[in-house]
Amino acid sequence: MSVIVTDTGFAPEDWSGEIVPLAEATDGTEAIDIASDADPKAVAGKMPALRLIRIDFPSFADGRGFTIARQLRLMGYTGRLRARGHVIADQYAMARRAGFDEVEISKNLAARQPEDQWLFRANWQAHDYQSRLRG
Repeated sequence: MSVIVTDTGFAPEDWSGEIVPLAEATDGTEAIDIASDADPKAVAGKMPALRLIRIDFPSFADGRGFTIARQLRLMGYTGRLRARGHVIADQYAMARRAGFDEVEISKNLAARQPEDQWLFRANWQAHDYQSRLRG
């Protein structure tokens, strides 16, 4: 079981459809999983039908998922974009700035980093590095 993190805190999973690996996606697929080493261009032809793209973070030190998210948004993807795996609360603001709508974490990670730690970073638009330097 997993926990979904949004700007309002922890929430249960609300996606009820199937999420398939990118390699198994067909024209009617609505939700896919993308590995951290995937080429976002491989998603381009499937984007119109996709309602959810979930990008894997195998380690909190692996930031390739942030790049993939940004590239997908620049390519015009407007659907739901979810980071899944080893994303920590300190990375939440970066995830939102990269284009993610939400983060999916394990119940174990949610126990180690409770909701208040994620909510502390939920005001991601107002507390960026450049604003602090100018302020």
